[in-house]
Amino acid sequence: MRDDRSTEARLPLLNEPAPPFRARTTKGEKSLDDYRGRWLVFFAHPADFTPVCASEFIAFSKAYDAFQALDCDLLGLSVDSLFSHIAWVSSIHDRFGVEVPFPIVEDPSMAIARAYGMLHPGADSSATVRASLVIDPNGLIRAITWYPMNVGRNVEELLRLVSALQLSEREQVFTPAGWTPGDAVLATPPLTAPDPKAWSPSGEQPDWYYRLEAANA
Repeated sequence: MRDDRSTEARLPLLNEPAPPFRARTTKGEKSLDDYRGRWLVFFAHPADFTPVCASEFIAFSKAYDAFQALDCDLLGLSVDSLFSHIAWVSSIHDRFGVEVPFPIVEDPSMAIARAYGMLHPGADSSATVRASLVIDPNGLIRAITWYPMNVGRNVEELLRLVSALQLSEREQVFTPAGWTPGDAVLATPPLTAPDPKAWSPSGEQPDWYYRLEAANA
């Protein structure tokens, strides 16, 4: 039998506007519009008081200043209630000595999770929610990562991802595999191949479509 609920939601696409929302958080009521003009990593976790999620929130909290240095805010979300979030943040502080400096959105109705495609329309639990979205200052989704319940995210990779997105946009360049800040970047390839007689391969530029160059600071 066909399930009409399958048309109620879809996965968000890169470079489209992030779905708007307003909700209660551990830092007061927040709206997606509150983050316009800055980059944002909006990440969801399956549930409070779970081991993998706790390890992630500790890692995000320790990297908070590094994200801020990139003009990038952090915003967490789960389907748990605000009171559960507050109790969990207190537990992380008491048991691990880590203060969670960013807001955590409550989503007990799972409306936000579904709007972002984090849950199948017919899902009756939050078991599949472990998603991260990088949203740019204009409110556009620039990157999405998905992880299962039992595998924690790499916060350093998200920092690298934000840095790469910012540099690529600012300098109109590409970043190669494994790129980290300070590494060489790839020049935007031309739309047509150059005249072979005018092209001279080198170590940094082995062919017309692959040209490494120093990144501007």
